[in-house]
Amino acid sequence: MLGLPQVFTLFSALLTLSGVQAYPNPGTVNGAITGVHDPSVAKGADGAYILVSTGKGLPIRTSTDRITWTSAGTVFPSGAPSATDAYTGTSNGDLWAPDITYVGGKFLLYFSASTFGSKKSAIFLAQSTTGKTGTWTYSGLVTSTTTSSTYNAIDPHLYIEGSNWYLTLGSWSNGIQLFSLSSSTGKLASGAAAKTISTRSGGAEEASFLIKQGSYYYLFTSWDACCAGLSSTYNTRVVRSTSIGGSYVDQAGKAANSGGGTLVLASHGSIIGPGGGSLLADADGWVYFYHWYSATTSTLGVNLLDFSSGWPVAY
Repeated sequence: MLGLPQVFTLFSALLTLSGVQAYPNPGTVNGAITGVHDPSVAKGADGAYILVSTGKGLPIRTSTDRITWTSAGTVFPSGAPSATDAYTGTSNGDLWAPDITYVGGKFLLYFSASTFGSKKSAIFLAQSTTGKTGTWTYSGLVTSTTTSSTYNAIDPHLYIEGSNWYLTLGSWSNGIQLFSLSSSTGKLASGAAAKTISTRSGGAEEASFLIKQGSYYYLFTSWDACCAGLSSTYNTRVVRSTSIGGSYVDQAGKAANSGGGTLVLASHGSIIGPGGGSLLADADGWVYFYHWYSATTSTLGVNLLDFSSGWPVAY
């Protein structure tokens, strides 16, 4: 007898073959879930979940069950580090797309500072042993770009495999970049250079998130336009590779560096623009956290992903 994940996989496969794609609604979540944008979630040693998202000071939410979320202050309650002002163009400007990881008994948080449409951008690092508001230590600049750069230093994601640390980032219209990091500092490794692992040749692609499932590395990205309410066209895509540096391809075999990307979630019903997400390996499998839009706000969405077919299916 098929279990629930397999039923969803079969159902999705049949619909895809018939030319119609179906997606589930976001999981049942409640509490402080409105206004969430670009959510990133980590699970601490105590089993509690910490969600950090885009906004002034980087808002924090917590949960004990992944269902009910509570506001819990901000990473920077006294205001954004002054080093970010040159990139946001103001004092205590909004900080973007944080990426939180619990490793070695502490939380590491990468975040970006920029303005819409600009490549004058930077990625910074903060650390905390508890993840609570007021306990974060600002640890400085990781990397930056200028108006003449070939990619954009936004939307960071830390990927750790053994003693090897990597950072993916970028990049709207200029592709997703992969860097090697120093595991001792969390900053770029000596001589680290950008490697483009996915690009749409000018098409919008950002919010990368890298995981390993089985023998494959899966690279998730968000395509098209976010941040426009019901006019948002954000959607979540995925490619995979047997090597972290690529080459990545989609389910049809199209190369990620030639615009390949298999659809995971798109607008459906009242769920508009699902994307800007992060993944967490939890007791019940891979969990995808993302935002979606209503007429008035962005809202947290949560779905499990089933990889039994070799490609992620949301349920």
